[in-house]
Amino acid sequence: MRRPVFLAAAIALSVSFLACATPAATNPASSVFTNPPGLAKPNGFTHVVEVQPGRLLFVSGQVARDENGNVVGRGDMRAQAEQVFKNIQTVLASRGATLADMVELTCYVKDMSQIAAYREVRERVLGSNPRPASTLVEVKGFSSEDFLLEVNAVAAPRH
Repeated sequence: MRRPVFLAAAIALSVSFLACATPAATNPASSVFTNPPGLAKPNGFTHVVEVQPGRLLFVSGQVARDENGNVVGRGDMRAQAEQVFKNIQTVLASRGATLADMVELTCYVKDMSQIAAYREVRERVLGSNPRPASTLVEVKGFSSEDFLLEVNAVAAPRH
């Protein structure tokens, strides 16, 4: 019967992992944004973001829905990007974080030919903050045909 031994080992490993994952109150997260030599200069993103021990927030993919669930900006990439970043900002604020705390963005778009509007909004809302690591993917579609993009994020709040 190896099950009790396996179960005990799994519990011990889980407890050890959770103990290591608990952020220290005296060691807040700090992120280092780096573009290493040997890679092309990035346009609007950072190649690698190192997050020191602390909190991480994982933001589910946000689409262009307002607080009442209505689609914002049907057929308008700029309007949808504005709503998506407003939603991300709302999620982060609910946990005491800001857009400046983002360390990673993943953007899924339905039509790559409209990406300039997304990038314009992204650059404006991020302002002078360091650019998060970023991935951009064109997809066939979303849960509703009205959506032109979906963006998920990871943030490492500094406080």
